[in-house]
Amino acid sequence: MSVGVGAIIVAAGSGQRMGADKILLPLRGKPLIAWSADVCQACDLISQMVIVLSRANFNSVEKLAVERGWSKSRLCLGGAKRRDSVRQGLTLLEACQWVVIHDGARPFLTSELIRRGLEAARETGAAIAAVPAKDTVKLASADMVVCKTLPRDMIWLAQTPQVFHFDIIAGAHTKVKDDVTDDAELVEKLGYTVRLYMGSYSNIKVTTPEDFLLAEIIAGEHKDDASRLGI
Repeated sequence: MSVGVGAIIVAAGSGQRMGADKILLPLRGKPLIAWSADVCQACDLISQMVIVLSRANFNSVEKLAVERGWSKSRLCLGGAKRRDSVRQGLTLLEACQWVVIHDGARPFLTSELIRRGLEAARETGAAIAAVPAKDTVKLASADMVVCKTLPRDMIWLAQTPQVFHFDIIAGAHTKVKDDVTDDAELVEKLGYTVRLYMGSYSNIKVTTPEDFLLAEIIAGEHKDDASRLGI
């Protein structure tokens, strides 16, 4: 077990587009949040994890943590925005050199994704899982007119885990005040090099009811670390 690696699972969203608190929805009989938390608990590369929650789901996940034996976990309330929630999680990590940040709404995390992320991050201090775009990408104006077709071979779709040296990501949260869509953007704004590493097309984020239907199909066939360990 690596004493210097902590995970933050971000699960403090309201679930408005889903119409329900998605992290507690049962996916093949297991709450959505449990898929990624179980993997972090079982992964020898992770020594501690912080699960960042909304006030509405805090008590339910607190009970779930006891039931599923998440001995590595600490829970905390998130903030108004995603970056606020991550910053809250950072304050609870103890003596970490590396931080693995993952969306609680991405159930198909594996220890292999974590391992590859840590290896890639050691090159530059920052690395994110991503997959090449399969579709042609159009840049459009506000009135839905195509401005430009972007070169598909240069387009990657960002996922989590996103892995950072603790000092880099903590410093970015302190120094950058702009709102961002992921943690890597904070680091980019400070001029750090962010390395991409190959994610997985099955590593989807459950945001809408259609996503959940797809997740049910993937979960029926998915052979991740947790299933191999029988958890």
